[in-house]
Amino acid sequence: MRLQQLTKISYFLTVSLMLAGCGAGGSQTGTTIVSAAAPSITTQPANQTVSAGQTATFSVTAAGTTPLSYQWQKGTTTLAGTTSASYTTAATTTSESGSQYSVVISNAIGTATSNAATLTVNAAAPATTDVLTYHNDIARTGQNLTETTLNTSNVDSSTFGKLAFYTVDGLVDAEPLYASNVAVPSNGTHNVLIVPTEHDSVYAFDANSGATIWQVTMLKTGETTSDDRNCGQITPEIGVTSTPVVDRASGPNGAIYVVAMSKDASGNYHQRLHALDLALGTELFGGPVDVQATYPGTGDNSNNGTVVFDPGQYAERSALLLLNGVIYTGWTSHCDIRPYTGWIMGYSESTLAQTSVLNVTPNGNEGSIWMSGAGLAADSSGNIYFLDANGDFDTNLNASGLPSDGDYGNAFMKLSTSSGLAVADYFEMDNGVEESDNDTDLGSGGTIVLPDLSDGSGTTWHLAVGAGKDSNLYVVNRDSMGKFSTNNNNIYQELAGALPGGVFAVPAYFNNTVYYGSVGSPIQAFTITNAKLSTSATAQTANSFGYPGATPSISANGTSNGIVWAVENTSPAVLHAYNAASLSELYNSNQASGGRDHFGAGNKFITPMIVNGKVFVGTPNGVAVFGLLP
Repeated sequence: MRLQQLTKISYFLTVSLMLAGCGAGGSQTGTTIVSAAAPSITTQPANQTVSAGQTATFSVTAAGTTPLSYQWQKGTTTLAGTTSASYTTAATTTSESGSQYSVVISNAIGTATSNAATLTVNAAAPATTDVLTYHNDIARTGQNLTETTLNTSNVDSSTFGKLAFYTVDGLVDAEPLYASNVAVPSNGTHNVLIVPTEHDSVYAFDANSGATIWQVTMLKTGETTSDDRNCGQITPEIGVTSTPVVDRASGPNGAIYVVAMSKDASGNYHQRLHALDLALGTELFGGPVDVQATYPGTGDNSNNGTVVFDPGQYAERSALLLLNGVIYTGWTSHCDIRPYTGWIMGYSESTLAQTSVLNVTPNGNEGSIWMSGAGLAADSSGNIYFLDANGDFDTNLNASGLPSDGDYGNAFMKLSTSSGLAVADYFEMDNGVEESDNDTDLGSGGTIVLPDLSDGSGTTWHLAVGAGKDSNLYVVNRDSMGKFSTNNNNIYQELAGALPGGVFAVPAYFNNTVYYGSVGSPIQAFTITNAKLSTSATAQTANSFGYPGATPSISANGTSNGIVWAVENTSPAVLHAYNAASLSELYNSNQASGGRDHFGAGNKFITPMIVNGKVFVGTPNGVAVFGLLP
């Protein structure tokens, strides 16, 4: 019989034993029988399933006389150097799916070969990015730098186009928001698209299939949406106008913060702040709460030295800001219908209690926060920036250079939040009062906070940019904004006439470039060198954008494959995509034959949202979804 065929053998050992009581040197010779065993497998390697790019580990457990040696195989191919009880593959690819792995175990007595375990390699899940606030971040840069699906090579009409349309019950004036991999109780995990409407509804769609996960109304029993208050800016009804904000760490499943306007059966108007469960749509934190406020002053709608917030006179047009646990709201008028003043309010995100109130025209009138739907912006130090609309500006300054009466109409504003809301700094152009009187104000546009920039000497600058109706582009030093002088504009940089037609939008920032879309003009790129914007555009689109111009959004993979997206407010509306480096056009939704990619009429201030290979565009009756064609 051959030795390797034996599973067990016996053999003799002669040993010398020291026997108790035998004395020194006493010994006794005896014989013992020892058994040896060839390898046997007690735990077979298990099948493994991974995503492409991950590794897989196969393991075996064996018994038998030691030492045991191991040799792993892939199919019939021996894998060099794989001589332990487990084997970990290199990063896998989908081409390896179905491969089988086994191991041969050996000792001096024999061998054993395991069962084959199968490797399954699934395609890697797409990167999951959230868009939880207006224009992607609190600086309002509009850039998504984690887009790995859409690039400058595959965004063209042969491979990219309209995939779906998700219908809703009213105008979508807010930018849609996106939360990835939301666990919905009893309904699995979904990428959730959040869509508010002017009909006072909020929808949560499965962003991939379009299935409605939930839909809730912001109206209380017996209420309707507000009428348009004799103003054509938001019409025919006013419900949810501003872009909400989402905190995925708030509440049991994350929370969506929404401001909604309504009208009760007695004709009273209401503005309410809601906190909705991200997964379920249910109200959180005892909400909603009615928005109410007073502030010391003698301005519009004041009584005995107190200005009173009248919910019927205002709309929440600017996007909500979540900053350090506080939801900040900024309020605008219905057209220029007085009485109104400039309100900013903060609410605790965990209790919905009002935490702070500021009025920036408390002893005057007008000066609302409108910005064509752009959001209050913020820096990493907790300061808030916005452009104030036309209204009273007090040219009598105190010793700190601030208006004596606290009226900041038509100003570029900086607010501190460290001890409630307070004016920290501002910039007012030297002809600001004249521009305000002529309704040529800054407040039609939004602002963005730029990342830290260095000049040629290595000095770091903290800057913000903004523009309104006067066609000038303003760059402020956030550490010293310039305040007001009757003789000159004490400002970091001003590009006079750079934005013909005026701005009713917010710019975007990407890769040391600021992109602006003014009325009746192309989208223009202003590059940044040594912490200064180029004095004229370094690139521009071949087409122009009618009123209200365009708010661009950016998708990119880091600093590569940058694409500028913008919507043209026409009928049908047009989605454009441009190479961010040259602003040459890659795609527009009119290119495909037969109107394949048309998505209906335009919507005045809509901002396209790009995430995880999809582009979402709000319309008067739903959201159009674009992506790579199947």
